[in-house]
Formats: sequence, C-alpha cells, structure tokens
Amino acid sequence: MTIERARRRARSVLRPLVAHVSWQATFHTVTGMFLGTAIGGALALLAVLWGSAVASLVTGPSGHPSLIGVYVGATVTGPFALLLCVRFASGLQRERFRSVLGVEIAAPADMERPGWRRFTHPWAAGSTWRQLIYHVLASALAGPGGLLVVASWGAPVLAALWASELSGATRVLWFGISGGLLLAAPWIARGTAAVDAFAARRLLGPGPSEELRQRVERLSRSRAELVTAADTERRRIERDLHDGVQQRLVSLAMNLGMARNAFADAPPEIREVLGAAHDEATQALAELRNFVRGLHPAVLNDRGLDAALSGVVARTPLPVTLRIDVATRCSPSIEAVAYFTVSEALANVVKHAQATRAAVVVEQVAGRLVITVTDNGRGGASVEEGGGLLGLAQRAAAVDGTFSMVSPPDGPTTVTVNLPCE
Repeated sequence: MTIERARRRARSVLRPLVAHVSWQATFHTVTGMFLGTAIGGALALLAVLWGSAVASLVTGPSGHPSLIGVYVGATVTGPFALLLCVRFASGLQRERFRSVLGVEIAAPADMERPGWRRFTHPWAAGSTWRQLIYHVLASALAGPGGLLVVASWGAPVLAALWASELSGATRVLWFGISGGLLLAAPWIARGTAAVDAFAARRLLGPGPSEELRQRVERLSRSRAELVTAADTERRRIERDLHDGVQQRLVSLAMNLGMARNAFADAPPEIREVLGAAHDEATQALAELRNFVRGLHPAVLNDRGLDAALSGVVARTPLPVTLRIDVATRCSPSIEAVAYFTVSEALANVVKHAQATRAAVVVEQVAGRLVITVTDNGRGGASVEEGGGLLGLAQRAAAVDGTFSMVSPPDGPTTVTVNLPCE
C-alpha cells in the first residue's frame, strides 16, 4: 500500500509536466514574449519619431527648408500612425489568445463621429488608452515572464552544463533547485498565462460602458427583428385568410343567396332556414373581414398609409378630420404600427372620451413619423389605467418610438406618437 501510494503521489507530481494545458500556457507565454517585445519596439520607435518631429518644430528646424514639411507631416500623421499600430497590435494579441488559449476577446466597437470628431474621438476613447496600456505592460513584463518560464523548463539542462564547475555540496544544491524549478514550471507557465489573459480581457476588450452599449444595440436589433417577424406573420395570416377562408365564405353566402331566391315559393320553414343560413354566412363574412383588417389591412400594402387611414376614419362613428403629410413611405413595420396606433386611438375616443369630433394629423419630420390624435371629449385619460392607451405606448416603444399624452380633466385630449421611419 505504501509503494502504491508513493506511485500515485509521484504521478500527481509529474502529471503537470506532460499536461496539454501546461505546454499550451508555455507556448502562449513564449510567443507573447516575442510579440510583446516587437510591438513595444514598434510603438517606441513611432513615439520617438513623433516626439523628435514635434521637438524640431518647437525648437526650430535646422537644415534644408524642405525639412519643415517633413516635420509638419510627421507631427500631423504621427498620432494616426500610432493609432493604427495600436489597433493592429491589439488584433494580433487577440488572435494569439484565440488560437493558442482558445480565449475569445471581443474588439471594442468603433463609434462613428461626424465631422472632425472622427479624427479626434479615437484618442478620446478609453478603449484606445486601455489597449496602449496593455501593450506597454506586455512589452515591459512579457520578456521577464517568458524568460522565467523558459528558465524553469530548462533548469535541469543548465544545471547539467554548469555542474562541472561546482563543488560537491553546491552541485547537489544546484540540482535540487533546478529540479524544483522544473516541477514548478507548469504552474509558473499557467499562472503567467492566466495573468496575461486577465489583463487582456480588461484592457484589449470593451469596457463596461462599451459592453453595455453593445448589449443595448443587440437588444434593439433583436427587438426590431421580433417586430418585423410579427408583422410578417400577421401579413401571412391575413393573406391566407383572404385567399382561403374568406373566399369560401363569399362562395357560401352567394350560393345560399341563390338558393334563397330559387326557393322563394318553398314552404315557410324552408325559406326561414335558408334565410337564417344566408344571414349567418353574411355575418360571419363581415366578422372575418373585420378580423382580417385588424390583423393587417391589405390596402396598407397596396396603397399606403393615406388610403388605409382614410378607411379607418370613414368607419369611425363620429366626425374625424384627417391630414397626412408624408413625402416618402416608411418601412412596412412602421406603417403597420402607425395604422394600428390611429385605429386604437380612435377606438378609445369612441368608447371612453364622449367626444363629438376628433382630428388625426400624420406628418413626416426629420426622418420620423409624428402622429397626433386630438378629441374634444371629457379628458382625464391616463396611461396608468391600462387598456388601449397602454397598448399604444407599448407599440411605440417596441420600435424605439415615443408616446405622450395631454389630457386635462375637462379635455381636450391629445395623443402624440413619434416613430422612426426606418
């Protein structure tokens, strides 16, 4: 049992020496040593050249007058060259982490800025300075760290080369130290790689604010995709019902109407049954048409928002004035949201406002669709009460729009919805 326990202990001590993760970390550290040194040298050379050009302009350039243009060009282009070098070096380091350690480090997102800010913003961004700090640290620390790892793995070889120059007791001590360094080499390599990966995640990747912004952008895109998918599905259902069930109901109502006329001389019981069946089919057809219109009106696709809202206004049981000023059509999803917004707003006016008239204004202002619905009702409406007004606010928010309402106790009530055209 004692021998078996000693074997297990020996295997546990020696296993890290041949483990894949130990050699992976060693290779990562050694490549980082060379890459960090090369990047540090390139950045230092660019910094020296730029500093020399600036100093020459400040102290007054000497030599041929044409050198002034060289100094000015180097002064102006130096920061951009340094920025390109930082970004290229960061890409190399991220690729090293991905290919060697399997660590994925996302690149910070580049935010476009208008005008001259597109040239100054990269140096004002925290991500640029974080990357520069990483490269400075890597160029200063990767060399000693890599040499420590290499020396730990090669300690027995060095001990064997120098053993002839040492005395007996010193030789034994030297071999003991080299053996300890060899056993510690896997852990030194893993620790160095872990520290390097920790620093790279914090400095080469996006910062907390950038991660939050990227997450918000991803959520916005996924929400827009969901809205588009829901609108596409409504269009498909509307098309299927229009081309399928609705046509069958039309045919059924026509056949029942023809049968009703054909059996005009039939007994009263038969005429009553045929008349009831015809009325039921006609009513079912009307309800289906209203349902299909509520899913997605076909006129919105064919003739646009003006014609679709004109139909909504015509079906509203109170006088409604409509004014539409839209130069170019918005995206189908936005038009659908605008259509249902006006429909729901007018339905709320009819049900709850006790109004005698209403007005709808749809305008396109600076790439946005502004919808205003006003009534002369009793007022006092509130979104907190839920119902249709809360649905309007949710519809607008689903496409990054805004919803506002002014409804004093005695009226009038004004609902304003601002939607992006795309």
